[in-house]
Amino acid sequence: MPSEVVIDERYCGPPDSANGGYACAMVARELDGPAEVTLRSPPPLGRALRLEGNGDRMLLLGGDGELIAEGRPARVSAEVPEPVSFAAAGRAASRYPWREHHPYPTCFVCGPRRPAGDGLEIFPGPVEDAELYAAPWTPDPSLGDAGGHVRPEFVWGALDCPGGIVTDLFGEVGRILLGRLTADLRRPVLAGRDHVVQAWPVSRQGRKMHTASALFAADGTLCAVAAAVWIEVSGSRP
Repeated sequence: MPSEVVIDERYCGPPDSANGGYACAMVARELDGPAEVTLRSPPPLGRALRLEGNGDRMLLLGGDGELIAEGRPARVSAEVPEPVSFAAAGRAASRYPWREHHPYPTCFVCGPRRPAGDGLEIFPGPVEDAELYAAPWTPDPSLGDAGGHVRPEFVWGALDCPGGIVTDLFGEVGRILLGRLTADLRRPVLAGRDHVVQAWPVSRQGRKMHTASALFAADGTLCAVAAAVWIEVSGSRP
């Protein structure tokens, strides 16, 4: 049976559409195990959307039947670099390149203009002597379920934005949007505990860029990994 989804305005990426990782998680939660979700149009905020499909393919549809996203089971193919320490991630975050000039400054995950405590506050920056961006993350207890595990939609969000920010390492890049996110949530992420988020570039073909990201516990345990496809939608970024 179809189910209804409404994405609250709090969970925006661009001001008028949902954070890509959060929206992808709405589709992925209807699939078993790792999933690939492709965004076909910007996920709207505050509107009733429909989820339809089965265990092999799920569709997120607008009220008029417009295809917003589609998902399917998939594996993540990514060679994950060794984790940096929580302290090193903190130093990297001090160099967050989008702090002053962010294309979507109120993004729920990485927006520097969110009120304190309202977003995930993940601000990745370049790691010294590595083709890698990293940020520390201590998920607020409010992000957890009754067992203290961070809910999947927030883990997907945490894996999303760092992969977009690390596209800086491709050189001159304009404004980008998430096209596809494939994620494997391997272990529970504990609210209130220190974690490290890392992202690294994979390849670029014109306007299409491939990146990957990972979420580690502070002791280096890999909790989740993702691969993303980003689309350059304009030739300039603030």
